[in-house]
Amino acid sequence: MSVKPRTNDGHGRLGRVLSGLAVAVGCVLFLGGFVIGAVLYQPFTVPSDSMTPTLDVGSKVLAQRIDGTDVKRGDIVVFTDPMWGNVPMVKRVVGVGGDTVACCGAGGRITLNGKEIDEPYLRQGKIASAVEFSATVPAGKLFLLGDERHNSMDSRAHLQEAGHGTVPVSSVIGRVDAVAWPAKGVLERPANFAALPGGISGPGPVGPLFYAIVAGCVLILAGAAYGPVARALAPKKPAAAGKTGDKVNA
Repeated sequence: MSVKPRTNDGHGRLGRVLSGLAVAVGCVLFLGGFVIGAVLYQPFTVPSDSMTPTLDVGSKVLAQRIDGTDVKRGDIVVFTDPMWGNVPMVKRVVGVGGDTVACCGAGGRITLNGKEIDEPYLRQGKIASAVEFSATVPAGKLFLLGDERHNSMDSRAHLQEAGHGTVPVSSVIGRVDAVAWPAKGVLERPANFAALPGGISGPGPVGPLFYAIVAGCVLILAGAAYGPVARALAPKKPAAAGKTGDKVNA
C-alpha cells in the first residue's frame, strides 16, 4: 500500500465555515443597516447659523422621517411651509398645540404656559429673546425658534401672519437625530421639557443602525482575512523525504 504526503494549507474546514459565516452575517448587518437607514432617515445640510451652537452652518444632519403628530417639545425638525418661503428649514419646537409661549419672564427666559423654562442649548450668557412676544399655539400647529435667537427668522418673525407664527404639523419632513458631519453624533433630547405633558421624544434608531454597520464591516474584514492569516501563522511543512512521486511501501 502506498501513502502520499498529507497536505494542509492552514485553513481547515471549521475555519472556512466560521469565516464564511462571519462574512455572511457581516453583509447582512452592513447592507441591512444602510437600507433601513435610507428608509428611515433623510440627509440635510444646515443652510444658516440660526441653530448654532447646536448645529453649525453647513452641518450634515440626519432627519428621521416621522409624522408631524409625533413631534414633541424640544425636538429639532426640518419642515417646509409656504409662509416661510416653502424651502426646507430647521428649527426647534418650543410649543405645541394649546401652549402659550412668551418672553420674557422675570428671569429673562422663555415662559411656557406661564412657567419659565431653562434652555441649555442657547449660547452661554445669551438672552432668550431680544424681542418680547406672546403667542398661543393652535391645535395641530407648532411654535418654532432657532437656538441662535439674535439671528434666527423663526416664529417670532411671523407673529402677525395667519397662525401667529406657527406651522402645521403636516409641514414636518423629519426630526433631526444626529449630526453626521462634523461628527457630533446623536443629539441629546433637552431635559427641560421632560416634566411637561407629553414629555420628550425618545432616541431614534440612528445609533443602533450605526453600530450595526460598523459591526458588519468588522465581521466582513475578519472573515475575509482569516484565510491569509491562518496560512501565514501555520507551521512550515518539512521537506519531502524523496523525490516527487516517491512512495512508501507497506
